[in-house]
Amino acid sequence: MPRVPHQIAHTPPTNQNPNRFGSICRRGLLGVRGIKAEGQLDSKTLFDLVKLSFGVVAGAGALVALVVAYRRQCVDEEGARRDATRLHNERFTSAVSQFGDDSPAVRLGGVHALAGLADDAPSRELRQTCVDVLCAYLRLPYAREGDVAQGDEAARHGYLALREVRHTVIRVVRDHLRLFDFTGVVFDGGDFSEAVFQAGRTNFNEAVFEGVVRFERACFTGGRVSFSGIEVRRGGTVVFDRTRFSSRVAFRQIAVREGGRLRFTGAHFGDGGTVDFRDSLVQADGMVSFAGSVVDAGGALSLADTGVEGGVVGLQQVALRGGAITLADAFVHQGGSVRVTRASLSSGALDLQRVDFRDGNIRFLNSSFAGATVNFTDASGAPPGGLPLASSSPWLTVPIGWAAASFDGSPGPTA
Repeated sequence: MPRVPHQIAHTPPTNQNPNRFGSICRRGLLGVRGIKAEGQLDSKTLFDLVKLSFGVVAGAGALVALVVAYRRQCVDEEGARRDATRLHNERFTSAVSQFGDDSPAVRLGGVHALAGLADDAPSRELRQTCVDVLCAYLRLPYAREGDVAQGDEAARHGYLALREVRHTVIRVVRDHLRLFDFTGVVFDGGDFSEAVFQAGRTNFNEAVFEGVVRFERACFTGGRVSFSGIEVRRGGTVVFDRTRFSSRVAFRQIAVREGGRLRFTGAHFGDGGTVDFRDSLVQADGMVSFAGSVVDAGGALSLADTGVEGGVVGLQQVALRGGAITLADAFVHQGGSVRVTRASLSSGALDLQRVDFRDGNIRFLNSSFAGATVNFTDASGAPPGGLPLASSSPWLTVPIGWAAASFDGSPGPTA
């Protein structure tokens, strides 16, 4: 019987190890970080997968909930803002109606209503609108005391009532100083005592002072404050007694005339406090007084290019202690006077370069010179009385034409 060749049955590779492909897939899919590669998916691995799936779903749900809550909050806030603005506008309309009433008593109520509305305003812009209305009221034309007919009691009472409204506006502004514009306002009185100017911008530019306006014990510590171009007329007195200046305040191109008074008695200038009177005029019996003021290191008082024409600049009992006082390029004419009497010039600099006082005078009577430099370079006029001899005073610089003998207080030759 013929032999049948032995046949070897070839089984397909997939049939050799039926779990091999599944094992490879499990290692490839389950061998990620945090999941242990297993030969089989046991109950623990399945439980971990279920927990992971629930975590992903929960995270996605939380994110969706957060987005929905944020959008809802934005909608609610916008609605609240609209409601607050609508309420503010209603209150504003009512307050302005009171402010414009013919009765002074109702106007006073309108002033306080606007002040309260400014405090409660939902935005800075709406708050500033209330402030602008108050300041604009002060700029409106009004009858002055001199316009009231003598003997007309009703007219005088009306004038006094409206003046009280104006002064109330000033007091309200003082208590809420931030951004205020008094440009061109006529002040027949007012009280800014103990006000603190530390931020924002406050303008008194080109204001006219016809009454007593007080800034006593005020503090100028920051912000931008300007009195440039103001006019202090007869009957007007602006009082800065015992005020502290530690920031720059501009008084440029002001005019003090006809008996007007600008007073800085006992004021303190230091720590960057600079008061600038450049290009100003003191005329016709007007007076600017710094009696008893202190100019410490870092402080400066500038009257450069100032004209004293028949008026007086008073530096009596001033204490110069490391700061600077300058009257460089000033002119003292028509009998005007600069009085540096009983001053204590212990350190710092007093600059009188190119000052022209040929038709006026500068006095240094009874002043002490303990170390401050005094510079009269290129000055014009008779040597002031009260200065020590130049030969023994290296801190004193004077024109060549001034004779040393003139410094004993007697008049000297004109330079």
